[in-house]
Amino acid sequence: MHLYGSLVSRRGKTPLVLIMCLLLSCAFFVAACGGSSDSVTSSSVKPSVTPPADLISKGTLTVGTNSTYPPQEYKDVTTGKDVGFDMDLITEMAKRMGLQVAVKQGNFDTIIDDLTSKRYDVVISGVTINAPREQKADFIPYFNAGQSLLVRKGNPEKIQSPKDLCGKGVGVQNTTVEQDSLTQANKACLAAGKPAIKVTALDSQNDVVQLLVDGRVSATYQDSPVTDYYMKLNPGQFQIGGSITDQAIEGIATRKGDQEMGKALKAAYDAVKRDGTYDKLFEKWGLNAQQEVR
Repeated sequence: MHLYGSLVSRRGKTPLVLIMCLLLSCAFFVAACGGSSDSVTSSSVKPSVTPPADLISKGTLTVGTNSTYPPQEYKDVTTGKDVGFDMDLITEMAKRMGLQVAVKQGNFDTIIDDLTSKRYDVVISGVTINAPREQKADFIPYFNAGQSLLVRKGNPEKIQSPKDLCGKGVGVQNTTVEQDSLTQANKACLAAGKPAIKVTALDSQNDVVQLLVDGRVSATYQDSPVTDYYMKLNPGQFQIGGSITDQAIEGIATRKGDQEMGKALKAAYDAVKRDGTYDKLFEKWGLNAQQEVR
């Protein structure tokens, strides 16, 4: 999670090269990064929702995203395709409208402005719904993200929250909200006369998790979907320490006031939830049921 001015984001601002390194180097976890090749969706869905008329390209839903945020959206290094939970979800929604999907990459900090400028029909990119963004765009809530701790299986040190990290080592990615949260937790430790938290901040989330693999830290702290992603890649090795905290709803963004687009997208989203595809995508990408929007 990163801060972009006053807009609190549940997105990583990690440079693409680091994410590519994460994906390329995940061989130390498993033989393949799993998930993207598993098919749980139907290629022959009968359209049931009338598509909006004001599409950028007829017959196509033009989707804006920033593919640097596994498991929600990232580049598959073997195919070059944009994959992830978000990509699967928006593709299934487009099918319900009888539309193809064209994905366009954008800078996360300007992606809503680009939507307003009609570069995209819709944006799905792990965008947290907040008041400043709601002034610029309308949103369809679809994902509940937060912060969570990753610990070794069995949680031998009984870590349930950052307040349990006093005197312990924890890994975190640089310039994240989790790093800020650890700073505040450390102040609380010191104020209570307890030992300081031993924070190791690195640029790559892959390197952060490697600290835990090597036993150099007791936990790592990151976005909850990232925690779940590593748990899926490493069955039986990790678990969540405590519960997800500071949850915030992410939304699929449409242009402000574009009621036709919003109505069609919401109907397509409801159809995907109603027929069970939404739940299957959570299973496919190893995401926690706490992150579903009910």
